[in-house]
Amino acid sequence: MNPKKILPLALIPLTGLSAQNTVTSDSRPNIILFMVDDMGWQDTSLPFWKERTPLNERYHTPNMERLASQGMMFTQAYACAVSSPTRVSLMTGMNAARHRVTNWTLEKNSSTDRKSEVLQFPEWNVNGICQVPGIPFTYEVTSLPQLLKNSGYHTIHCGKAHWGAIDTPGENPHHFGFEVNIAGHAGGGIASFYGEQNYGNRVDGKPSPLQAVPGLEKYWGTETFATEALTLESLKALDKAKSLGQPFYLYMAHYAIHIPIDKDQRFYKKYIDGGLSEKEAAYAALIEGMDKSLGDLMDWLEESKLEENTVIIFMSDNGGFSTSTQWRDAPLHRQNAPLNSGKGSAYEGGIRVPMIVRWPETVPPNTRCNDYLIVEDFFPTLLDMAQVKSREVKQPVDGISFLPMLEGKQTDDNRRALYWHYPNLWGNEGPGIGTTSTVRKGDWKLVYYYETGEKELFNITEDIGETTNRATQKPRLVQQLSKELGEYLRNVEAQRPIFKTTGKMCPWPDEI
Repeated sequence: MNPKKILPLALIPLTGLSAQNTVTSDSRPNIILFMVDDMGWQDTSLPFWKERTPLNERYHTPNMERLASQGMMFTQAYACAVSSPTRVSLMTGMNAARHRVTNWTLEKNSSTDRKSEVLQFPEWNVNGICQVPGIPFTYEVTSLPQLLKNSGYHTIHCGKAHWGAIDTPGENPHHFGFEVNIAGHAGGGIASFYGEQNYGNRVDGKPSPLQAVPGLEKYWGTETFATEALTLESLKALDKAKSLGQPFYLYMAHYAIHIPIDKDQRFYKKYIDGGLSEKEAAYAALIEGMDKSLGDLMDWLEESKLEENTVIIFMSDNGGFSTSTQWRDAPLHRQNAPLNSGKGSAYEGGIRVPMIVRWPETVPPNTRCNDYLIVEDFFPTLLDMAQVKSREVKQPVDGISFLPMLEGKQTDDNRRALYWHYPNLWGNEGPGIGTTSTVRKGDWKLVYYYETGEKELFNITEDIGETTNRATQKPRLVQQLSKELGEYLRNVEAQRPIFKTTGKMCPWPDEI
């Protein structure tokens, strides 16, 4: 199989990035990007909606509340519907339709698509991204941490990577410019959060599962929950970073709160005592353990007298898991209410995520931003924060810096169009889960389903739960958004599935 090259891999100047003057390294901020796995918009005691919800009352995240009191909450932050596309877009600044890592990666040359009786899926970049040429089914890129490292930042990766398949260059964070790698590999989850179970690693000579996390051997056989082990190791790495005398970038990418829903005993009992079921109590404890990690990092910054010159960005890689009652004792597909559905879905529950930015002297404390943004915008924004001047990369950049939002300036960003493209089929079922392309522009959102040709139109501002399809009422708007979506997908050379019965490609959104 020979994946189609999207654009020549010559050096291409970044677009959409503001120029910066050269500065001395000691005047630039440290940056901590705190990425949570599968955390839904409502998996917190911090309300991102206009009112508190029952889920906000259930969970206990005091350090998210603390971070928000010191910074800015983003109520309309968007990721992709599953992990790898989000993480690749963050690392490269590209939209998923362009980089073609449109589903989650794991084994070399192997697709993770669920089978369909109707559609044959395109040959997407199943091996992820890499920084060297000649690897099949990858997109060659210059990564965000590489640019930061080149400009003088000390770069640390901790936790989940998930940018490239096993036995490809993209599986190892070191290959992307991270000087330190703590427990990062190709796996998209964790086999076990329990130190007593060696985080899934076998010691009896039998093969360990692919999701067994490497690099935490010192905690094997102990009662150290994986979230805590990662935090302890990140704090040691920060101690070292402080001694180096250069700004640092910590990508703190937790495996929590992804399945398995293991019980973090530090917090589990209080939720059981509060009346939750075992599974819901375990889930709530996972969330609070993640929140404690955030607090520990914030405490370290204060104790190290670095809090005034450190940016903290809190984000999730996709919406909360909401497609099965097997582990969540709540109404089916409503675990992210008021949003509809969850991970894997084109609906808001799958792509809208919690986000907070704290940046002393730049971001006003205790503020909210209701403008929308998407994950590829992180790439140019972090480069702006780090005042990186040399920005030549191998890939085109779709993201737009949201630095003006952080500075409280008026923008036109709520009039720009955001795009999602998923020519694949995820592993679970639920509302909005399918082979889709989606556009959000202003108040309106159009979802197009390749298998059926159906189009759904929602007014997100008035109908955040996407309960009322307005497509038949507003045919001109459907036509307009379909045209914009189709033109964008063709412009970035997005891929389409094929109908098995005819061997023909599915129509673009504006061809039906």
